[in-house]
Amino acid sequence: MSYDQILLPSGVASTPAEVDAYLTAQEGQPESEVVAEIAAELQRRDDALPESDRFLSSTPLGGKDNGSTLVVSSPYDAIGHVRALLFELATPRGWAVYDPQLTWLADPAGHVPATVTHGGAGEFPYLTRELVDLWVPMLGEPGPYLIAETADQHYIQTYRHPNGRYALEYRDGSPDRHYATTLDDPAAVAATIWAWATGDRTGFDALDWERLTF
Repeated sequence: MSYDQILLPSGVASTPAEVDAYLTAQEGQPESEVVAEIAAELQRRDDALPESDRFLSSTPLGGKDNGSTLVVSSPYDAIGHVRALLFELATPRGWAVYDPQLTWLADPAGHVPATVTHGGAGEFPYLTRELVDLWVPMLGEPGPYLIAETADQHYIQTYRHPNGRYALEYRDGSPDRHYATTLDDPAAVAATIWAWATGDRTGFDALDWERLTF
């Protein structure tokens, strides 16, 4: 079995249903220049590897009449590698990455660059309000945590306990500026993470933060 990830332009869809409608509308359309560029680069990188290390399940990639969309299929053990490549190539071009298995749409519009670690899905190169609102309520075993780091010693993280409560911590540059609190509402957790990421302290400092010592 293969795992699909799909590229499409930023802003053309905001929900899984809209993504599906856009994909359908692009069927039979000439391949766009951006799709051709990305497909060629992915194919080049795959071809440069030994056969046992290749990450594309279906080749040649591209060259299909699917307009401004590109479906990239990979073995399951290459999901993280392929995702990283897609973000590397798509984000500077203003393109989104859609995971149809999880129905997750990562659209770079309004994103904050960060090293984001999702306990159940691996690493992502940026955070958006839509993603944090989607992810936080869904955190669960085996990795019920989310970490966003914008610089060394500057990060915020949350862990969802089995009882549904969220431990929330952030570090502001050094171990002596490490604070923690606990929240019950996933929407409040998501809003707090986004406020930290965007530097919006409205309401952030009003939370009952406790400084942690190590």
